[in-house]
Amino acid sequence: MIRHKTIARQKHIKSQGRQFVLMIKNCVDVALDYLGVNAPCEVSVLITGDRIIQEINKEFRGIDKATDVLSFPMHEFSEPGWTKRLRDEADPETGLVPLGEIVISVEKVARQARRLKHSLEQEAAYLTVHSVLHLLGYDHNKAPDKKLMRKLEKRIMKELGFFND
Repeated sequence: MIRHKTIARQKHIKSQGRQFVLMIKNCVDVALDYLGVNAPCEVSVLITGDRIIQEINKEFRGIDKATDVLSFPMHEFSEPGWTKRLRDEADPETGLVPLGEIVISVEKVARQARRLKHSLEQEAAYLTVHSVLHLLGYDHNKAPDKKLMRKLEKRIMKELGFFND
């Protein structure tokens, strides 16, 4: 197993606790491994609340409202997925390939989890997996791309133990 580095921090929210942060980091690792990422990568995760994610959403996307998750990839892809060329993008000091940043509003995630009748952990795991896919160039704007992304999300969530079918 490749040793990836996930830097997770919490800002302007009540701490979700060490177990929650470890679960998020595990989701990143499992998703990267499942997707065949064969070089050590770095992903930054900010766990925050509605106010901060709304500010970020407004600044970077021009949308003045809170959302559940934002993904900021470091690389552009002509086709989604890990490519060997990304190995060349490794930081010479750390040896890690920076993939980007994920921002999660735990307040929005908690509301969605209640509405969907599943746990905060399952919803946060799903959104983390969803964001890792975005960091690797996957998207859901067109029907075929959305179908592929949903299939990968489901398989990775199953790998994480959240889906049994």
